[in-house]
Amino acid sequence: MLFRIMLFKEEASPYSLVNICLNVLIANLEKLCSERSDGTLCLPEHWSFPQEVADRFLGVMTWQGKLTDRTASIFQGNQMKLKLVNIQKAKISTAAFTKAFCHHKVIELDATAVHTDLPISDILSGLCSNSWIQQNLRCLLLDSTSIPQDSRLLFGQLTGLRVLSVFNVCFHSEDLANVSQLPKLESLDISNTLVTNISALLTCKDRLKSLTMHYLKCLTMTKPQILAVIRELKCLLHLDISDHRQLKSDLAFHLLQQKDILPNIVSLDISGGNYITDGAVELFIQQRPAMQFVGLLATDAGYSDFFTAKQGLRVAGGANVTQISEALSRYRNRSCFMKEALYRLFTETFSMQVTMPAILKLVAVGMRNHPLDLPVQFTASACALNLTRQGLARGMPVRLLSEVTCLLFKALKNFPHYQQLQKNCLLSLTNSRILVDVPFDRFDAAKFVMRWLCKHENPKMQTMAVSITSILALQLSPEQTAQLKEELFMAVKELLAIVKQKTTENLDDVTLLFTLKALWNLTDESPAACNHFMENQGLAIFIQVLETFSESAIQSKVLGLWNNIAEVRELSSKLVTEDVVKHISNLLHSKEMEVSYFAAGIIAHLTSDKQPWMSHDLQRSALLQDLYATIQNWPSSSCKMTALVTYRSFKAFFPLLSNFSQPAVQLWALWAMYHVCSKNRLHLQMVRGL
Repeated sequence: MLFRIMLFKEEASPYSLVNICLNVLIANLEKLCSERSDGTLCLPEHWSFPQEVADRFLGVMTWQGKLTDRTASIFQGNQMKLKLVNIQKAKISTAAFTKAFCHHKVIELDATAVHTDLPISDILSGLCSNSWIQQNLRCLLLDSTSIPQDSRLLFGQLTGLRVLSVFNVCFHSEDLANVSQLPKLESLDISNTLVTNISALLTCKDRLKSLTMHYLKCLTMTKPQILAVIRELKCLLHLDISDHRQLKSDLAFHLLQQKDILPNIVSLDISGGNYITDGAVELFIQQRPAMQFVGLLATDAGYSDFFTAKQGLRVAGGANVTQISEALSRYRNRSCFMKEALYRLFTETFSMQVTMPAILKLVAVGMRNHPLDLPVQFTASACALNLTRQGLARGMPVRLLSEVTCLLFKALKNFPHYQQLQKNCLLSLTNSRILVDVPFDRFDAAKFVMRWLCKHENPKMQTMAVSITSILALQLSPEQTAQLKEELFMAVKELLAIVKQKTTENLDDVTLLFTLKALWNLTDESPAACNHFMENQGLAIFIQVLETFSESAIQSKVLGLWNNIAEVRELSSKLVTEDVVKHISNLLHSKEMEVSYFAAGIIAHLTSDKQPWMSHDLQRSALLQDLYATIQNWPSSSCKMTALVTYRSFKAFFPLLSNFSQPAVQLWALWAMYHVCSKNRLHLQMVRGL
């Protein structure tokens, strides 16, 4: 529970000053460092990092995927003093590893899943080149690391080693025999290795305190032989013999029947075991009252009241949210159990009404650790939805929501054709807290949503995609909108098709309103979107909308988009048609202030240029007179409108303000600017910046 509380506090707190500084350093490493003749980076000579900061610096670089042969070289020499070396999943060569890290006084090395360019044999060789490391290295994590064929793993020189993990490594019984002779070894993880016989563990029976052998699929020993070895390991405090449920292993079942075994055990993991019952587990624990943890996920046990009543006992299981939370924390690196725990979590949280940020963080950890596992990603996305639906997201830290949203988009890229995963991601974006307040890549999100919009016709999903598009469109800069290109063209075309269909059906539902808003926002300061609108018969469709619906909410959105087109000099003349002029002339006198306002804006933009009106000069003069008289009759420019009018910039107003020959045009521009500035301080700052 302490770990989960710490996770929540970390996510809810601002970034530490140290982390902020390290992030800035890493982002600017190329600028701050000089380059050696071999192309690697070198820190400025006068720089020096304390050990704790150096360890953290390396950890952040590794986490961000910035550790390479070129950047690892900054750890050469004595400017950085490292003790805890974390190079998880890094792509660095043997030479770079040896030069950068093997001269330091390293006491812990985490080389989990490093690239095949750095095999275990070379890691061991590099470490053993330093006599201090040979005697003092305490912890070595080599999970999922490669081994060249026929290589010998020489652990024997690491005489100070206390903790060794070789999970998911080509580690054989001979290697186990070698490791078991290490004089200080206390903790060993040989899960999913090629070990066939564990008898060598008897060599270290008087010092081994923790043994993890999850999914030891190659064992050729009989159950009595395995139990005979375990019985001799009397110093064991932790034992993990969990297995994949599909293998139907009964080793744990037989272990639970033993009375004279594991007298000092405090932690036993038998998740995935077959034939395990509540009664057998209860009896085993009662005979060993010091036990603090038991793993029961993917078994038939863990459901009795004993497991909630027993003080100080933590259970990783599937009976309730507490057990599931423990399972997510314990099994973050085991996809088989992560899937199981997430599935149970989905069921438990389907009607969740309590905000649980610590649980959401564990879901995020699972997603991050298993990016290419579809069942994990899909189930995690569904859990994330349950944990953030409706008002639950409001109680979540923004940083945590940002992480989860980014992981969802990463999953979309890894599984672009899995529709249900896409649907879950789309549903998450309908959450206003996420869509408005949370940092994530809105450009990528817009591309995804627009593509979805153009490929799927499910009415409910279509409505969601349209509503998200309308909000994302406002959050993109004009430059980003222009970069959308193909997606923008397809989206405008699809949105117009929806408007046309709704108009033909005379159906003024929420989808129509969202669609009109999306088109309005997409065309804001976007000549490309305005052009796509005109090319796809948008003008004719919108005229039909005005002739079909009389609701002011619809009228204001139609006129808002026409305002955007009127601001584009190359397109504005195309609005000077009999139908358009007729509608804006009538709507100028609407009782709804925002409708009259937008109609006036279109007239101001269209009449400011005489060229399109060469054959309609009398009509233009009449419009200008009507515009001036209408604005004079408006209430104060600080009045309220039903909808809050906003602008990205005031550049469209400059030509109107400088049109001294048309006071009506200037009057509208001044009224508009004063109005928006009186309602939103951001607009006032825009004026100050002119």
